[in-house]
Amino acid sequence: MNVILLDNVENLGSIGDLVTVKPGYGRNFLLPKGKAALATKQNMAEFESRRAELEAAAAKELAAAQKRADLVKGMELVIQANVGSEGKLFGSVGPIDIEQAFEKLNIEVTRAEVRMPDGPIHDVGEHTVGLHFHTKVNVEITVRVVGDE
Repeated sequence: MNVILLDNVENLGSIGDLVTVKPGYGRNFLLPKGKAALATKQNMAEFESRRAELEAAAAKELAAAQKRADLVKGMELVIQANVGSEGKLFGSVGPIDIEQAFEKLNIEVTRAEVRMPDGPIHDVGEHTVGLHFHTKVNVEITVRVVGDE
């Protein structure tokens, strides 16, 4: 299935690229979310007339993501958790806990933006967690897990 990308799509391409994707990915994700249009002559002509508008919207989105990244860059987030005698957590600290900690600080971060390549945190101490705000904007923060007192 050939589509024209109307938005930057990670690991696929940027605005205006003509790409070939599997039919299910195109039908079930790209087309319904407005990230792509079928590569017909009519859609290609319509895209060319809207190219400046789409690129301006993408630049605005990138600037907003960069502003959010600058706000949290280098931040240390402290999360309290129930801890056993050996420093192991009862349960774990995951993306939802990190989202709630940011919520308490009035900073908007969704759990889908939290990247934890090693999985949930199970130990007390400092851990590095990535935040993915945009396809071109990633930032790392330090999450310090401390025990309840």
